[in-house]
Amino acid sequence: MKGWVSVVLGVLLLLAGLVWSLQGLGVMGGSAMSGKTMWAVIGPIVAVVGLVLLVLGGRWLRRAGARA
Repeated sequence: MKGWVSVVLGVLLLLAGLVWSLQGLGVMGGSAMSGKTMWAVIGPIVAVVGLVLLVLGGRWLRRAGARA
C-alpha cells in the first residue's frame, strides 16, 4: 500500500509543480500566479519532490512484487 500512495502522490506533485512552473514563467495565463517569479522557483522544487516520490514508490512496488 505504501508504494501506491507514494506513486499517486508523486504524480500529483509532479503535475502541480509543472503547472506552477509554467504559470510562474508566464507560459500559462489566467491565474494570480501567472508571471510571478516565486512560482517559477517553487514549481520545479515541488516537481522534483514528486519525481523522487514516484521513483521510490516504483521501487517499493517492484520489491513487493518480487516477494509475492
